[in-house]
Amino acid sequence: MATILVLQHSKVGVGRLGATLRDHGFTLDIRKVAIPVESGGDPMPESLHGYQGVLALGGPASPDQNDDWILKEIELLKEAHAKDMPLIGICLGHQLIARALGGEVGRMNKPEWGFETINLTNQGQIDSTLGGIPWSAPQFQSHAYEVTTPPPGATVLAKNDACGVQCFRAGQRTFGFQFHFEVDGPMLEYYESVDQELMAEAGVTSSNFRAQAVEHYDMFARVAERLCVNLVTYAFPFKTLTHA
Repeated sequence: MATILVLQHSKVGVGRLGATLRDHGFTLDIRKVAIPVESGGDPMPESLHGYQGVLALGGPASPDQNDDWILKEIELLKEAHAKDMPLIGICLGHQLIARALGGEVGRMNKPEWGFETINLTNQGQIDSTLGGIPWSAPQFQSHAYEVTTPPPGATVLAKNDACGVQCFRAGQRTFGFQFHFEVDGPMLEYYESVDQELMAEAGVTSSNFRAQAVEHYDMFARVAERLCVNLVTYAFPFKTLTHA
């Protein structure tokens, strides 16, 4: 059985990416690692033995903090990358992977929230994992931090004017995505309900966002579904691996 370790940092789960992984025969071991165990959270795995890959999700924590769980997660992300395991980070997960591999993160002058256009770089346009993805497409954003310097040797695959590292690839199977391609309609409603302060900082009102959703959601969903299938096909090839 091929099991993916999911490091969950908020109430937002794996969404459409999790559904795609399950559809392709993977089992998900979801760990709510940002919550203390005594408060209902899950312990960080002691090792990656028996896992096929790692998925690090988004969350409200600041990526430059040194909380115990963040430091433990960074070590786990380093281990996954060193073993050439499939490793995918989204939003906070993307930032923590960058930090784990020697990149830099920092707070933005203005948060990015809502549907914003991301643009593939020249390298992104020829990367097989982004095959079939439009060179410019709307993606959902919810972040006040960003990767300011990608890890040494990493390739930036997408960017926009607000954020210079929207997606990067490090090695063969490590990917970071600043945008939330995993979200579906109900998850968008949840973000709107909990992100009012961040929305205000970004200058986005609920009415603005709902107008954006009407204009962009169908395109966003098609691109997101394609990206999920690409990742499962190219980054998570189905085979049973045992990592000591």
